[in-house]
Amino acid sequence: MEKKQRLPRTPETTPVVQELFANALQHHQAGRLNEAEQLYLQVLTIDPHHADSLHLLGVFAHQIGRPDMAATMIGKAITVNAGVALYHSDMGTALGALGKPDEAVTCYRNAIRLQQDFPAAHFNLGNALVKQGRLDEAAACYRDAIGLQPNFPAAHNNLGRVLGDQGCTQEAVACHREALALKPDFPEAHLNLGVALQELEQLDEAIGCYRNAIDLRPDFPDAHYNLGNALRDQGRPREAISCLRGALGLKPDYAEAYNNLGKLLAEQGQLDEAILCYREALGLTPGHSGAHNNLGTALQQQGELDGAIACYRKALDLEPDLPDGHYNLALALLARGDMAEGWKEHEWRWKTPLMISAHRDFTQPLWRGELVAGRTLLIHAEQGFGDTLQFCRYAPLASARGARVILEVPRPLVRLLRSLPWVDLVVAFGEQLPEFDLHCPMLSLPLALGTTITTIPGSASYLHADERRIEFWRKRLTAMQQRGPRVGLVWAGNPRDHSPALAATNRRRSIAPGRLAPLFDVAGVNFFSLQKSGPEAPSHFPLVNVMDEMEDFADTAALIANLDLVISVDTAVIHLAAALGKPVWMLDRFDACWRWLRGRRDSPWYPTLRLYRQPSSDDWDSVLAEITLDLRDFGC
Repeated sequence: MEKKQRLPRTPETTPVVQELFANALQHHQAGRLNEAEQLYLQVLTIDPHHADSLHLLGVFAHQIGRPDMAATMIGKAITVNAGVALYHSDMGTALGALGKPDEAVTCYRNAIRLQQDFPAAHFNLGNALVKQGRLDEAAACYRDAIGLQPNFPAAHNNLGRVLGDQGCTQEAVACHREALALKPDFPEAHLNLGVALQELEQLDEAIGCYRNAIDLRPDFPDAHYNLGNALRDQGRPREAISCLRGALGLKPDYAEAYNNLGKLLAEQGQLDEAILCYREALGLTPGHSGAHNNLGTALQQQGELDGAIACYRKALDLEPDLPDGHYNLALALLARGDMAEGWKEHEWRWKTPLMISAHRDFTQPLWRGELVAGRTLLIHAEQGFGDTLQFCRYAPLASARGARVILEVPRPLVRLLRSLPWVDLVVAFGEQLPEFDLHCPMLSLPLALGTTITTIPGSASYLHADERRIEFWRKRLTAMQQRGPRVGLVWAGNPRDHSPALAATNRRRSIAPGRLAPLFDVAGVNFFSLQKSGPEAPSHFPLVNVMDEMEDFADTAALIANLDLVISVDTAVIHLAAALGKPVWMLDRFDACWRWLRGRRDSPWYPTLRLYRQPSSDDWDSVLAEITLDLRDFGC
């Protein structure tokens, strides 16, 4: 209840009542609530219809956490005198605390009708409208309150929150800064300014705001929680984990903190602890769709596909339009080989946070696999180089349905993908697109063409290096006068630091180059680095490195064409070498990508691919031991 609003004058009654009430009011304003209560009750013993005492007993009840009693007492005050705006405003506060927002709104409107220049009533009405989701009306109320009382920091702060929720982030920042100019020691405003700045990706400033909020109120769980989230976004997981644990220490029933702590722990490979956090979150909030979804992701990382799918379906039962739930379900279904349902669910990727900005809003219709004799189809790449190399195989199938096919791909793939048969034109991202009639994202082609586990187009080689470049590298390698098989090596993928989740996946799929040492003990093998960027191999490794001469994937393809074997972690080079028909041995992480399925050593996508999967998380030693044994027999 708004303490700053002036109380109405006490009606003239007996001197005894006046004195008792004045003393009660003095105690109340000084925070001596018990003394005030006793004196209000004495007043009511003398005058049962003393409206101000009834009202202030209601205020007292609200202050001690009894909103039911507050509503009763203030209701009696209104019955005695319905013309006092403050009574109606405080009645609204009591009803709001009782979970009756509609009735609270009516009370605040009554207060404003009685006293238009009542800033607290406008402010409280705004708060009640926020709870009803009526943000535009709430913003108008906060502006009315500020118009009546410009030095009203809480109104500036709450207006900022509403504007932030409406996507007006810059305006929200201005409001929170105004609140802090009026009241620098306002922890909520520091917190909310941090939220707005984080939305604008100004992480350093946001972190400073959260720390200011904590300095002002060390026991502020939301500030610790938000600081943890910001530190995660900044790539500082250990500090983030500490902050989220701090939030939970202050607020043990903080379901969202458990959920986000689980995500952080999962990204650090601590899956058992992450699962415990998700289960804690669900114990507190069983209807938390995000926690069900995240629990599914953790279970999937542990290889429990059926359990993961059950979690995703539960999340979708609770929130049918949850994009990440559908997308994760798609990946789990595809990993299990359930492609009919998996490809349909996979279309939800365009609504996930990572993909929504990449969606192409063409006016031309989406191709769904129908016969299109004589019409021009644009197939546009999406996601990474490896995805493009894997799914470009569908372009000739689209051509077989009568389409004139144009491929739009990242520039480093243009020269190589011109080797695809029956593709009329290959253009790079950013170039002017020619006219076309239909379009299809590359990873939507399996759905359009009805791909199942048995109908994957798995030709042994569907890409080809340029013969002149193959001959160039043949001469270069022959001049090295090496004997024995030539083996290409890749040990790390793209770090993808823009996303903590993707960066965590890359850490799991990559291997520190020094751990490859056992391979170099195999006699008679000539090793070539195919690692374009990332951590360098130890200088003493007998490793030929000509990758600085590779301008694009066409050059790398010509080099690979002169090798006998490629050994790589799960990167684009795997797809390149396998699409060229070369033998490929893949060092695969325990929580393998969906495309490599489960329980297989081979791949229906690439006949020449052999999988060496970790038996448990981060167990590269077992993988390398097996590959080393097989490498000793290779080429014998």
